[in-house]
Amino acid sequence: MDLSEKQKMAAGEWYCCFDPELDSLRWRARDAVHQHNTMLPSQRGNMGPALSALFADAGESAFIEAPFHCSYGMNISLGSRVYLNAGCTILDSGSVRIGDGSMLGPGVHIYCAEHHKDAALRGQGMEIARPVAIGRSVWIGGGAILVGGVTIGDGAIIGAGAVVTRDVAPGATVVGNPARPVGVR
Repeated sequence: MDLSEKQKMAAGEWYCCFDPELDSLRWRARDAVHQHNTMLPSQRGNMGPALSALFADAGESAFIEAPFHCSYGMNISLGSRVYLNAGCTILDSGSVRIGDGSMLGPGVHIYCAEHHKDAALRGQGMEIARPVAIGRSVWIGGGAILVGGVTIGDGAIIGAGAVVTRDVAPGATVVGNPARPVGVR
């Protein structure tokens, strides 16, 4: 049996991002994001209802400032008391799990999609989704970028503007591009 492109994406296999079903899911997410970003804060509350309905899970008191952007929403799981500051972007072709009490500064970006290295295949929309896991009580400074396939351990700190390309140990502090533990050159 052939898998759909959505099933391939969920399984971590190469898939075509130009697929009509995936395009439809992205349009659904765009509408939910637009609602969230344009509602009066007093009406929106912690997050717009359409955005909350998209997510795989949104824990108690999870809060997303506007503006916010995501690709699908359906692959995002937020623990309780998670806070995403203004301008966060989650390109969630893969699973993105953010643990209880974690805070993302303004303009944090999480990218799960890895485009094909072969130019012809990349031009055909071939990509693979890599998950991102963020533990509990993690602090990610403003403007940081996390690429697909990384795990951030509980209690870690990611410095502002860091580009995280490797796993970060629990309790570690990393800074720079590429992100490295503090004191390591």
